[in-house]
Amino acid sequence: MYVCIFKDLNMLEQMDKYVIGVDIGGTNTVIGLVNKEGKVVSRDTLATQTYTDGAIFVMDIAKSIIKLKSFHDVEIGSVGVGAPNANFVSGCIESNTANLRIKEEIPICKILEKELNVPTVLSNDADAAAIGEHIYGSAKNCSNFILVTLGTGVGSGFFADGHLIHGHNCMAGELGHLTLYPEGRECSCGRCGCLETYTSARGICQTFKELAKKSNNIDNINTENITSKDIGELANEGNPLALKTFEITAKYLAIGLANAVTFSNPEKIILMGGPTKVGAPLLIPLKRYFKDNLLFIYENSVTIEFSQLDDNDAAILGAAALINLKN
Repeated sequence: MYVCIFKDLNMLEQMDKYVIGVDIGGTNTVIGLVNKEGKVVSRDTLATQTYTDGAIFVMDIAKSIIKLKSFHDVEIGSVGVGAPNANFVSGCIESNTANLRIKEEIPICKILEKELNVPTVLSNDADAAAIGEHIYGSAKNCSNFILVTLGTGVGSGFFADGHLIHGHNCMAGELGHLTLYPEGRECSCGRCGCLETYTSARGICQTFKELAKKSNNIDNINTENITSKDIGELANEGNPLALKTFEITAKYLAIGLANAVTFSNPEKIILMGGPTKVGAPLLIPLKRYFKDNLLFIYENSVTIEFSQLDDNDAAILGAAALINLKN
């Protein structure tokens, strides 16, 4: 099992050169230029879902890095990449990644090192966000926590006793694919009833649409292209269907988080991602359902909170720090 120990939380401040953090999400890929003070000074964005060829995708990432480097006239010391289905040891994004249209294995570290001539490290995208939270966020002085990202899918990074857990073959932290209902919604991973089918942005939209079909009054809302952000805004305006949607989402998420506590015993669970921006309509019922589902021996020992970091910054900063895992 691979674990990574962080002894110096100000590691980026010791870097003489700029570093690149790449956050590959199911919707967008964000490339950030990070200075030695740990600030994201510039960024570029690619639309992940437009790519079906891995080589073209990685070459476009390399071009974005070169563009940032040239525009700011700086030297790049390393590149860190956070991606779904990432293998820390091989430096490859594994084949058949659930939330990518690219289905072949992507040797991203090998390609970027060849094109940029700098060391490159790959890790799970949620792990990278967890590292960012550990260095700069509310988990800065916390040795045991879970970072959960809600977005196109649901990702997670686990810290235990100060160690980032990678697992036997570097695939630890797939909380989004914990099975809630074996005969539930079809997931992009090929199975059914995964946590992310109910608690991701897509899952939230599906729940809202299902409730709308059963309702006689949807206030002339066009549900066809509605987003989780739209539903969040409706919830904060008091829309009953939107509030019910987040109530259901909170219940499913609470079950998943309560299960995660039983095998990792964290001090904190930190949530980030677009759906968390709704605030109280998610957090209040989540805490209630979490308490109801938590095994009694963990009562009052773990808190749930939203990340205070900018979502993209946390993932980029964490990815930028990945080079330290190789040192």
